[in-house]
Amino acid sequence: MTASLIACNARRNKKLDKDAAILAQIALQDTTQVELIDSIYNFGIINEGEKVSCNFRFKNVGKKPLVIINASASCGCTIPEKPEKPILSGDTGVIKVSFNSTGKKGFTSKLISVEANTEPAFPILIIAGDVMETK
Repeated sequence: MTASLIACNARRNKKLDKDAAILAQIALQDTTQVELIDSIYNFGIINEGEKVSCNFRFKNVGKKPLVIINASASCGCTIPEKPEKPILSGDTGVIKVSFNSTGKKGFTSKLISVEANTEPAFPILIIAGDVMETK
């Protein structure tokens, strides 16, 4: 029974990898345009160790579905979550970002890079603020 569960999971993972590769291939062929609704989030002043979350909204203003292939941050303390489904023309999407201030102090700025089928390229997103050292 365990062997069949492992085999099923392996097949499922291969299918997900194949689906992601197909989406990436389509995305590179059919470009669209994006308009950012939110590009910078200032979380103000927080205490070291606090976690902050925000949503960066964007709109597909092109004619083709917008596919986000990857979203990555400039530091492991910042985790972006991209939408898994394509954003249709005229629709709005969200990239959720969480920031963990543990080990940070002073002004902090993190960049989120987004790889998508947009022309021009998807603009950089920024989360920033001041982290107060806990005593």
